[in-house]
Parts: sequence; structure tokens; C-alpha cells
Amino acid sequence: MTLYATAGAKLYIGSAITLTGDDLTEADFTGETWVEIKQPESLGSIGDTAQELPFDDIGVGRTKRLKGQRSAGTMEVVCGIDYADPGQVALHAAEKADDDFAFRLVFDDAPSGGTPSERLFAAMVGGASEQFDTANNVMKLNASLWVNSNVVRVDAAGA
Repeated sequence: MTLYATAGAKLYIGSAITLTGDDLTEADFTGETWVEIKQPESLGSIGDTAQELPFDDIGVGRTKRLKGQRSAGTMEVVCGIDYADPGQVALHAAEKADDDFAFRLVFDDAPSGGTPSERLFAAMVGGASEQFDTANNVMKLNASLWVNSNVVRVDAAGA
């Protein structure tokens, strides 16, 4: 078993993307122009979770559970504020829009001579707030990415 650190991962934002209701595929992101969001400290989490639909079956005295709607959650991203970073500027602009945007997360897990794994998804930027805290802290940008699509997993590949 091989484990990987989050260190070295890169997050990118693309352009506004129209969702059709079908699951996205890697091909849906072909031709996208990506802008790296720099100074990340934390990338949060993403991935589908089904809504629980419980049903109390009186006849058998047991609660049965079905799966309902799926949600890929909210990815809470924390970055050190960098006013000149085009990626952070794009995040602020996306927060002002009522659109979903393409996002790409690239991990530092490429085999020698190969390509790294990636996660591709569409999200609405629900928030882009600044956190200042006390004197001995780095000022931070907190972005909430409301993931509105499935998460496309691209596995790392060898040379």
C-alpha cells in the first residue's frame, strides 16, 4: 500500500461551466484554461454522500434505509491572502457570479515519468471571506466551493 501527502497538491479554477444534469466526464473539461489558486493551506474535502431516506417498517420492527439525492458537499479552501494572485482574484470574481465554475485538483503523486492523479468538478463559489485573527497569524482567504456535480477521478498513470 502506498500513501500520499496532501503537500504539493495544486488547485485550479477554470471558466463558468453549464451543467446539463448528466454526470461530468474528463472530456467535459477538455480545452479548459486553468488558473492556479496559490498559497493554499487547506483543501477541505469533496465526494458524494447520499441523503438518507429512512422508513420504519412496523411489520418487521426495523428501520429500512434507502439512498436519496447525492451531494458532493462543500469544499472549504483556505489560502494565505495574495492580492496579486490571479487564481485568488478569479475566486473573488466567481463568488460574485451566479454560475458554476470548473475546478481541477492535481495531486503530487505521479509515478516516475508519469502523470499525477486529478479530481475535476463544477462548483459555485458560495463564499470568499478574509480572516485576519491576531498579530502572529497569516491573513487568510476562506473560500466555500459548493460542489454541484459529480467528482471526476483521474488516476495517476505510469510513463
